[in-house]
Amino acid sequence: MKRKIYLANGLFSEADYNYNELLANQIDELGYDLYVPQRNTAINDKTKVASSIPIYQGDTDELLSSDIIVAVIDGPIIDPGVAAEIGVIAGINEIISSHTRKKILALYTDSRDGTHTPSGDPLNTKAQLLQGGIAESQFSYANLYVIGAIKKYGVVFSSRDELLAYLKKDNIEA
Repeated sequence: MKRKIYLANGLFSEADYNYNELLANQIDELGYDLYVPQRNTAINDKTKVASSIPIYQGDTDELLSSDIIVAVIDGPIIDPGVAAEIGVIAGINEIISSHTRKKILALYTDSRDGTHTPSGDPLNTKAQLLQGGIAESQFSYANLYVIGAIKKYGVVFSSRDELLAYLKKDNIEA
């Protein structure tokens, strides 16, 4: 039986929609059963009037039947829906036995994470930036509560290639 992945990301902009399709197509090639909310037009057709209960129930049913959530957490803040979906899975993982827990895999490709600095030393770079005064930080921020949930039950990847390599290996070993 194929393991199931739930792909979580914002889906309202053309950029998010197209990125989701790119990532979904690459995950499809790895042989997983994949649920992509934007493809579920019964509840997520944004050209029609949305109704909250069917969206919540439909996507939650898919989350609960998934083995893995792949969550794209890029952007100025983690998309609120994605954060909620991560929270649902983390909450379930807190109360079920360890052998049935669901993996949380996050993709965080923000170039401002501090590891891409010329010096290669984020602390030195941060000290240099602080000399510039207030509002001069180039470092990104992700909510640490959400990051903690991800890291407790999975991994944060800094590139699509790293995530796909992990999924490929994980699917072979499953």
